[in-house]
Amino acid sequence: MIASLLAATLLAAAPVSPLNVVKNGNAAVQKAANAPGANVQSLATVVESFVDFEELAKRALGEKAWTGLTAAQRKEFTETMTGLLRASYAQKAIGQAKADVKYGKESIQGTEATVDTELTVKTDQVPVNYRLYKATPKADWRIYDVITDEVSLVDTYSGQFKKILSTKGFDGLLTTLKSKRAQLEKENANTSAASVKESAAGGSGAAPQAK
Repeated sequence: MIASLLAATLLAAAPVSPLNVVKNGNAAVQKAANAPGANVQSLATVVESFVDFEELAKRALGEKAWTGLTAAQRKEFTETMTGLLRASYAQKAIGQAKADVKYGKESIQGTEATVDTELTVKTDQVPVNYRLYKATPKADWRIYDVITDEVSLVDTYSGQFKKILSTKGFDGLLTTLKSKRAQLEKENANTSAASVKESAAGGSGAAPQAK
């Protein structure tokens, strides 16, 4: 009796591995995407539980640029970028919700990890690798980067940020991000409204596809 209780306690306290974080995250996204009335906002809420958008934004900006910002600038940049990433990531999650996922190897080095997967959408097979980190050795694993067909989300944003910073400075970068965020959120709102209208008219209620 005592032994079984002790085993249960140890299992409950055991940290979730990077591989299981990705598996659980994908399962949660598929469940939310296939739920009646699913939309980008509902997907974004689910995705936020296992993807660290703030860390993604910070790494994309780069350590040098980040340390040069004031506390107020960091806060505004993080909030703007997090909103943009939530909208963008959720759109892609909806598009990949029905994909068949094959899980590969898990690699861990200290507080950094990589999980390899392969998505099969219809007849296309696309390698998708996830990068995760721990804020501290005892913290939970969180996804901060997604590499799709060898293209890193962090690296892509980083390249864009460097170009804008070199010509328009930080204020120009922030203005660009705010504009893009507003555009994506408007698209998502229209998609959600169309989904509700379809359901009211007797539609299937399936998750809308990202444009």
